Amino acid sequence: MRFLCLSLALLSFSLLSSCKREGRIALQKDSVDFNLHIRPILSDRCFKCHGPDGGQRKANLRLDLRENALAHLKDNPNEFVIVPGNAAKSELFRRISAHDTAQLMPPVKSNLKLNEDEIALIGKWIDQGAHYKKHWAFIPPQPVVVPKVNTNAWPRNDLDRFTLARMEEAGLVPNEEADKERLLKRVSLDITGLPPSLEVQEKFLHDSSPSAYEKLVDALLSQAQYGEKMATYWMDVARYADSHGYQDDGLRTMWPWRDWVIHAFNENYPYDQFVTWQLAGDLLPGATKEQVLATGFNRNHKITQEGGVIQEEYRIEYVTDRTNTFGKAFLALTFECAHCHDHKYDPISQKDYYSTFAFFNQVPEKGLVGDITLASLADPPKIKFTSQEINDLYTYINKKDTAAVEVMVMRDSARRPTYILKRGAYDAPGDRVSFGVPSAILPYDSMSYGANRLGLAKWLFDKKNPLTARVFVNRMWQEFFGRGLVKTSGDFGMQGEMPSHPELLDWLALDFMNNGWNIKRLVKQIVTSATYRQSSVMDKDKMAVDPENILLSRGPRVRLSAEAVRDLALASSGLLVKEIGGPSMKVYQPKGIWESSTSGRGVLARYIQDHGDNLYRRGLYSFIKRTVPPPGMLMFDASNRDQCEVKRLRTNTPLQALMLMNDPTILEASRVFAQRLLAEKSTAEEKITKAFRSIVCRDAKPEELALLIQYFEDEKMKFEKSPAKARQLIKAGEYPQPGTNDVVTHAALMQVIHTVYNMEEAITKT
Repeated sequence: MRFLCLSLALLSFSLLSSCKREGRIALQKDSVDFNLHIRPILSDRCFKCHGPDGGQRKANLRLDLRENALAHLKDNPNEFVIVPGNAAKSELFRRISAHDTAQLMPPVKSNLKLNEDEIALIGKWIDQGAHYKKHWAFIPPQPVVVPKVNTNAWPRNDLDRFTLARMEEAGLVPNEEADKERLLKRVSLDITGLPPSLEVQEKFLHDSSPSAYEKLVDALLSQAQYGEKMATYWMDVARYADSHGYQDDGLRTMWPWRDWVIHAFNENYPYDQFVTWQLAGDLLPGATKEQVLATGFNRNHKITQEGGVIQEEYRIEYVTDRTNTFGKAFLALTFECAHCHDHKYDPISQKDYYSTFAFFNQVPEKGLVGDITLASLADPPKIKFTSQEINDLYTYINKKDTAAVEVMVMRDSARRPTYILKRGAYDAPGDRVSFGVPSAILPYDSMSYGANRLGLAKWLFDKKNPLTARVFVNRMWQEFFGRGLVKTSGDFGMQGEMPSHPELLDWLALDFMNNGWNIKRLVKQIVTSATYRQSSVMDKDKMAVDPENILLSRGPRVRLSAEAVRDLALASSGLLVKEIGGPSMKVYQPKGIWESSTSGRGVLARYIQDHGDNLYRRGLYSFIKRTVPPPGMLMFDASNRDQCEVKRLRTNTPLQALMLMNDPTILEASRVFAQRLLAEKSTAEEKITKAFRSIVCRDAKPEELALLIQYFEDEKMKFEKSPAKARQLIKAGEYPQPGTNDVVTHAALMQVIHTVYNMEEAITKT
């Protein structure tokens, strides 16, 4: 089955999108496509009672399967649910268009209904033969021909031909390339998570060679900070935290695994190796300690340390977490919906769920190991690294003292039987199941793959698997554009959204697989494209046709992540300590938050702030206590790491503005930046110009500069009248402050810099 059919069905995307916003479905298409037009309606309105979940199915009717939907009625063998080619004789059409509420489907009491256009569309589909298709995400990516475009001078690689073809179909033209200042800021933040230094800005802006941008990209990809930026995204996927969770929420040591993730990205481990080691590194022949360490991915879930729990109940919780994480992280499917019953929308039965569960059910772990004391930082199974091993072999682990460090990892025990759990209850085992996965994705042959997690990894990276490559390239697209080609990047199932550019998604997936699952190559491919390099300026015409920029006729404009907001302030002010890896640090935080939210037991009962260099490390290394995550990060939509997350919410609230205005780190960065500028022999205008460029990464416009200079003069006058307020202001933070007699100028300049940090553009990738 060719995926091209789906792409053709999407050619009228703009019209369809505008109609959907009005709750209507476009009927102008000559051919109705099942995946694009019909399945979304059935999934939303019909599958709850007539879908995959046998426990909730009514009238023994499945509308997700054609052979079932074409069957005769149970009470009348001469009547049929669907008669291909004849909607009028189809019971389905009669019931959805009925005026008698006793006959109408969906039932009135369900509060679901179809509008006139949707009813007509289903009728048209039946008249055209009621052709079904396998869900697009379960069809392996097919080779596609790179489309021809009218403007051949614009594309920089084949990726651009797919996006440009869609723009041309919609009557849009791409934006001009962003100016060098904004493009440099964008790509630097996207690849390293840090703003470009003034030296890098000068070098790039004065490099007029045709290869200037590509050289810049290569330089950024070679920096160790690239691994930190990529690891920040992966921490959400892996639900990494520095505490166990639940009420006591004691300390755990998993940061050496985080160090390995940074190392793996910087060494450009192929994606298949990167994931295989995390799923099953311990099962590889002659597994090294590094490969075993990678399996810490599977142990990042919450673990209870509270007495009185039922061991088996919590052990099942841990296996459940690993199973759900596997489904979401690598397949973008909502496996958790099949934990208690068959999935209501996707072809994942409860048996499928527990067959996948079996792979993660072999770990010799208990529901409760140890207690809240320091003696139980790493629950078995675990691995120990000595100081000598770290110094000689595993140098990417940033261990400063000489004590050994232990990390939780995976190890399989003697084969443990796995059963379907009725209603998901730990103490209600049903039928026994063997190792397996949902066959709708790709059938699992234990003889070929193997009956363990390593076999599961082999199945995952079988090139016939329709999801693995698509899911990852879509997530990478999301990282750079703020939105995936599939908007619902965590759900490629029936309830997820259709891809905006299906052929491009397939092309990227196949290209990624065929080029060795090379992550850095994929990143470079995206950021060197003309699509990525466009200006983010939006005019009225584009706003009217494509307000969400689904057709990609302009560059991305996205607010920085919680970690990057912090990193921007530290890097631009010169405070950032660029040490890679190591234990997490506890930064400035309001007093009493931990104390009011914990059991009062254990080493994490009280918040003990770090000092010195630990205050100025990247946001990636912020200490994550699950029950009380860093409040500043939560305000900027960071994950609390309770479960796997593949896409953060992006909100815009007054609390974010209040935090930027009052956060000690931002105030301290402003103070330190001001004191460093005061040490330079330059005018006030030159100091403000330098600060603006360091933070916003472009030269200030004359009117902006004039406004900031006037503000500086006004603040000086205010502080001259109240020098005590100036002295109080410049006490922000713990970074050493040399003695100065000119506290007024220092405070005034600090206020100007603080204002620049609070500009929307400062924390936005444009």
